[in-house]
Amino acid sequence: MAFELPALPYAKDALEPHMSVETLEFHHGKHHNTYVTKLNGLVPGSEYEGKSLEEIITSAPAGPVFNNAAQIWNHTFFWNSLSPNGGGEPTGALADAINAKWGSFAAFQEAFNDKAVNNFGSCWTWLVKNADGSLEIVNTSNAGTPMTAGQTALITVDLWEHAYYIDYRNVRPDYLKGFWALANWEFAAANFAA
Repeated sequence: MAFELPALPYAKDALEPHMSVETLEFHHGKHHNTYVTKLNGLVPGSEYEGKSLEEIITSAPAGPVFNNAAQIWNHTFFWNSLSPNGGGEPTGALADAINAKWGSFAAFQEAFNDKAVNNFGSCWTWLVKNADGSLEIVNTSNAGTPMTAGQTALITVDLWEHAYYIDYRNVRPDYLKGFWALANWEFAAANFAA
């Protein structure tokens, strides 16, 4: 069974003005799709044939199979971390956990921005839940994902240049402002509750 490019959970123009149609056409339609195409060329006849993305990610060693599987998963998670109805602050149990850890949403946002702005190269910044239920902001490089560390991803921002260069050029802090305007706290809360 071949892997397929998951459809975006909203129209291509739904994230404007924070993320343009052109960015989604390149980022989703070309970059994300390339990982799908490459993985479909690597898996047939291998020990990974018939496995889910999660099974591949947690069992494959570093290299092309892991990289492409993880990037498909990471990107799908990223698209769901955004919503045209997003932004604002989380509520309920997730808000309580953020406030307990960082003191306030504003302090969490500042800590997240600091990690994201200073995350070097092609990378991701994640809010995760650890096995003990505690929250943490973690950075991963390249195709890295919290899943391999046993952490539950709650929300992520893609910091590869192709995620923001069309709309924000090299100004990552401005891209992060757009991210916060789109952050899908309902998705994050559902992941926290899982």
